[in-house]
Amino acid sequence: MGAGKTTVGALLAERWAVTARDTDADVEALEGRSISDIFVDSGEGHFRALERRAVADALASHDGVLALGGGAVLDPSTRDLLAGHTVVFLRVGLSDAVKRVGLGSTRPLLLGNVRGQVKALLDERAPVYESVATLVVDTDGRTPDEVADEIAAAIGEAPA
Repeated sequence: MGAGKTTVGALLAERWAVTARDTDADVEALEGRSISDIFVDSGEGHFRALERRAVADALASHDGVLALGGGAVLDPSTRDLLAGHTVVFLRVGLSDAVKRVGLGSTRPLLLGNVRGQVKALLDERAPVYESVATLVVDTDGRTPDEVADEIAAAIGEAPA
C-alpha cells in the first residue's frame, strides 16, 4: 500500500512497449463498484475471492506488467500461481507509506489509526512479499522513475 505498484508498473509497461494491468482495477470493473464499497457492502472475504479470481485470470491471459493488490499474495493459491513469474516487491517504509496513502485515507483496511494500521500491515505482509519476490526494490525517498530504472536495469528486457 503506497509503494507505487500501479505507477511504476505503468512506467515499466511503457518502457517495454507492453500493456499494464492492475488487478484492483479489474476487481472494481468486474463488480462495478470501488474496493472500499466492496469491503463495506460485501466484506473482506468476498473481496479476497474476487481478487484471487482477478489475479488468476490476469496471470493466464495478460503478457504485460501486472500490478497486484497489496493483499493478493497473502493467498497461498495466488503465491503458487506466481511461481515461475518475475515478481518485484516494491518495499516501502512506514513513513513513506503513510505520506503516500495519507492520514485521511478511505482505504478499508486503514479505518481508525492509519499509521498503526499501516505498520501492522507492513509487519504482517513484508515477509510474505519477500518470499514470493524475485527482486526487492526499496522505494523510500525515490521517484517512480528511479524505481522503474532500477527494476529495468535488474531485469533488462521485458520478462517473458
